[in-house]
Amino acid sequence: MDLWKLTEQELETLGLPLPFWAFAWAGGQALARYVLDQPETVAGKSVLAFAAGAGLEAIAAVKSGAARVLATEIDPFALVALELNASMNGVSLEISGLDVLEGGLAALPFRPETVLLGDVFFERPLADRVADFAASCTDEGILTLVGDPGRSYLPTNRMESLAEYRVPTTRALEDAEVKKTRVWRFLG
Repeated sequence: MDLWKLTEQELETLGLPLPFWAFAWAGGQALARYVLDQPETVAGKSVLAFAAGAGLEAIAAVKSGAARVLATEIDPFALVALELNASMNGVSLEISGLDVLEGGLAALPFRPETVLLGDVFFERPLADRVADFAASCTDEGILTLVGDPGRSYLPTNRMESLAEYRVPTTRALEDAEVKKTRVWRFLG
C-alpha cells in the first residue's frame, strides 16, 4: 500500500508520524520551478532549504548553481528521503536534522544568502514562528523566498509576489487538481 494512502490511525498503529515530507506540495513545486527559472536567486550562493521535506527545493537550488545548500528537516524519515533523492538526482548537498526555529541563524553552520520556505504556513503556531524566522533572515539582508498556494496563515501583508504558477496536485492531498501557487519574497 502507498504510504500516503494510510490513514493517520494506521500510521499511528505502526508508530509512524504523518509523512508530510513524502509529497511534492504545491508551494515546494512552485519554489523549485522559480529557482530553476531564476537561477540568479541561488547561483554561486549559500542556500538554506528550510523544512526541506524530500528535498525538491534543495535539489533545484543545487541544479541552479548554488555554491552550498543546507537542507534542514526535523523528521528523521525525511532526512533519509533527502539523502536518497539527492543521490538519485546526482547532487551533493548538506542535510541536517537541526531545528532551525529553535536555534535560529546562529545555529547554522554557515550564513545563508538565500532561504527557501516551501509550504510552511499551514498551522497558526508554526506559521507565526516561521514568519519570525523569515523576518530575522530579511533583517540580516538574506533573500527569503516563500512558495505557497494561499494557505490560511500565509502573511501576505509581509511579502511581495514574484511569480505565479499553476501547479498540478492530487485530490488526495489538496482541494483541487491544479493549485494557483505563488512565489513570494518575504519583506520583514
